[in-house]
Amino acid sequence: MSQHLGNHEPPPDTDPYTPPPAPSISHLDRVAYLFGYPIAHSLSPLLHSTVYSGLNLNYEYILYESKSIESCLALTTHPKFYGAAVTMPHKVAIIPFLDVLTPEAEAIGAVNTIFLSTAPPGIHGRRLLCGTNTDCIGIREAILQNTSPSVSSAMRGQPGMVVGGGGTCRAAVYALKHFLGCSDVYLVNRDPVEIRDVIDYCTAKGFGSGLREVASVAEARALPGPRVVVSAIPDLAPRSEAELRTRAVVEVMLGKQLAGGKGCLLDMCYHPNPDTAISRLAGESGWRVIGGVEAMIWQGLEQDKIWLRRRVSTLPVEEVERVFASKEPKEKARL
Repeated sequence: MSQHLGNHEPPPDTDPYTPPPAPSISHLDRVAYLFGYPIAHSLSPLLHSTVYSGLNLNYEYILYESKSIESCLALTTHPKFYGAAVTMPHKVAIIPFLDVLTPEAEAIGAVNTIFLSTAPPGIHGRRLLCGTNTDCIGIREAILQNTSPSVSSAMRGQPGMVVGGGGTCRAAVYALKHFLGCSDVYLVNRDPVEIRDVIDYCTAKGFGSGLREVASVAEARALPGPRVVVSAIPDLAPRSEAELRTRAVVEVMLGKQLAGGKGCLLDMCYHPNPDTAISRLAGESGWRVIGGVEAMIWQGLEQDKIWLRRRVSTLPVEEVERVFASKEPKEKARL
């Protein structure tokens, strides 16, 4: 992990916004939070409460809906605090206030998890705020836990594909390159500027080799087919010329015949319904389709692994999966 001993003093707050008060935690042994705004719809507390209940822990994961980083950081100083999940708008903005970043957070450039560590000798022995990114772990585990060893091993040294842009795209590229060993990653998106930004960013961070934009059907037809696909776009019908072109490229790629059969597609979109157009297209073309809620579950389990300092195998994984399998699709979409 890299140490930069961040500045724990947020800049002066000139926004008249008033953050919510700190929640009462006197009845708890330990507490974690979700920092972000808006987050009232989140069902992630269900995941963590299922874990803590299964382990008989008097812990709670509390939604703290605030636009103020200062108010979030104040909660991390309490002795009962053991960690936090971080979502928008704080995933990048929180970084300067952290002491240590893991390689995943450094590479992806966003933090979705804060955990505690003790400072090494010479730094006054204070608790350090550490940032990591478990989104890439969620993508990796969603794929590995839902495919056979023969399918997952066939991804190594073969092309992968990511549809979309932004932070989720970077996390997906990192997972495909760093964990799954894809030789190349095709990037498909309606906005070529976003793709160029992703390529430049990943190259600067050391995992940009083999990234290439696929901007036309002709290019798609000329390339070897991908073995694994991560789709990170909303489930909206294409309307503009760029959106129609993107959908056509995806259709060509999913329609390619691969030696040994089709691979898997992870669709990160599960709102308003996990049954997306791209998921249906992939399923009809013979791909193994994995819903994005799987990535959410596995990134959350990785958070509890870090916070509780336990192996995932010791967590009540089956109970978590059972709880979410019982939810209606519309409820799953709100995670």
